[in-house]
Amino acid sequence: MGLCFSDVRGGKQAIGGTSQQNPNSNNNAAHNDAVDFFFKSNGQQALFTQVELSLSASNLLDRDITSKSDPIVVLFAKKRDGKLEEVGRTEVIMNNLNPTWIQKITIAYQFEMVQPLVFHIYDVDTSYHNKPVKSLKLKDQEFLGEANCVLSDIVTRQNRTLTIQLQNRNGHGILRKLGTLTVHAEETIASRTTVELTLRCCHLANKDLFSLSDPFLRISRMVEGGGSVPICKTEVVNNNLNPMWRPLCLSMQQFGSKETPLVIECFDFNSSGNHVLIGKLQKSVADLETLHREKNGANFVIPSSHVREKVLKGQLFVDRFLEKEQYSFLDYISSGFELNFMVAVDFTASNGNPRNSDSLHYIDPSGRLNSYQQAIMEVGQVMQFYDSDRRFPAWGFGGKTPAGTVSHCFNLNGSANFEVEGVEGIMEAYATALHNVSLSGPTLFGPVINTAAQIAGRSVSNNNGKYLVLLIITDGVITDMQETKDALVRASDLPLSILIVGVGGADFTQMEILDADNGERLQSSTGRVATRDIVQFVPMREVNSGQISVVQALLEELPGQFLTYFRSRDIKPHARHVC
Repeated sequence: MGLCFSDVRGGKQAIGGTSQQNPNSNNNAAHNDAVDFFFKSNGQQALFTQVELSLSASNLLDRDITSKSDPIVVLFAKKRDGKLEEVGRTEVIMNNLNPTWIQKITIAYQFEMVQPLVFHIYDVDTSYHNKPVKSLKLKDQEFLGEANCVLSDIVTRQNRTLTIQLQNRNGHGILRKLGTLTVHAEETIASRTTVELTLRCCHLANKDLFSLSDPFLRISRMVEGGGSVPICKTEVVNNNLNPMWRPLCLSMQQFGSKETPLVIECFDFNSSGNHVLIGKLQKSVADLETLHREKNGANFVIPSSHVREKVLKGQLFVDRFLEKEQYSFLDYISSGFELNFMVAVDFTASNGNPRNSDSLHYIDPSGRLNSYQQAIMEVGQVMQFYDSDRRFPAWGFGGKTPAGTVSHCFNLNGSANFEVEGVEGIMEAYATALHNVSLSGPTLFGPVINTAAQIAGRSVSNNNGKYLVLLIITDGVITDMQETKDALVRASDLPLSILIVGVGGADFTQMEILDADNGERLQSSTGRVATRDIVQFVPMREVNSGQISVVQALLEELPGQFLTYFRSRDIKPHARHVC
């Protein structure tokens, strides 16, 4: 989940170090174990060495009238046919013509391939400042410049850093200076070691005239050659000279080793983007552990024009330091944990008569899949690899069954047993149901979600290491929004994720509410807040237009949701299989 900004004031959210972040992926391009496993299972070559790209720019073009540009970088891989395929996006930085982005973009480096990269920088329109990064429509943003290189250009440079002159979109003649983009590459480190920190400060200097400072911390790692790469920043604490921030969770991939020097800077937040340095200090993770153990504070310093830095009264304290093993998605899967796939299909009348070719449920004699079949096949083909018995619960909702009653959770195969054999079994049950069930309505999700939650609850009772994944395919907006929210909030405590595919041309704006990508957790009618985000929604029309793969779009957050559930309960992989 990547947000441009956490609220309308902009730029105050934490990036790169919150324990709530998706543990498996920081952006659309991050290495996805689920997709990688799919390729391996199909006998295809798995991804090679993963590298993280850190990005910064200088002297960008200023497109804004009353302020500076709000830049974002979007990375594309250029395919052999010349087409661009999006790899990932950074966060947006407000009012800054010399930005250093914290959000890394991960890409697979393959030694034997030439991998052309195209970087596009945009100035994000203010109307998008509270939208998730992945939902930004690039055509609505102002283009600031393009940089081209091949991945091997970066990794073979000294310090693996390359600075590229920005050009116009067509790559020809530079009419005016558009600035430069600097790319730094690092191979990802396969280590399970993470450090959880709770940091606070006291006696910070006040930098505001009519109120107190709004401090946040930025942590950077020193790299070869004397430079530094930002790895995370905390959220902003408003109007406070003695702030405590939410816990940070740093991986060894971020901090390198416990002895690697880290630069910790404390800034006073300004919405203009001109954050004022309150103080800085340099400590390694080992130093922070010592501060915690000895309950000491470290004084900030301020750079001075004199030889010696000025030592400040303000101090940094480490209230919590916890070093632990962080197991990966494949650690769990390879030790016997399973993902159990379930599917629910919308049988409401708004889909259109299945006998008519314009119906969303029309079965084409030529074999061309309709959107329901396409979603079942593409997601099911991936999910089946994680389910040992490949028996999948399959339901319909919103249809009138042969018994003559409208049901909002009926067995798709028409029998007393809701399970079918394999993905083909789901496809057959779906086709049969279209002959036996009349389309009706309304569109209710609550009963299906509650049924899936009951199965997930039994999994908890049996302690069998199973995580349930429910795919709901629907053509319209639900009419039981609050009941659905209540069901999802209850289910957020269970080993369950829900993937929703919207088919057809309906306005799915309301469905985005269920997918908490805007940072707002779902809330029930009693005021209870979901313990975690368990929903991923994608409209099929975006898939059909070639913008995204349905597998990538739906599965990109699933490993993270799986990990958040088991890690938060301190459930470890089965020891007998862990190397």
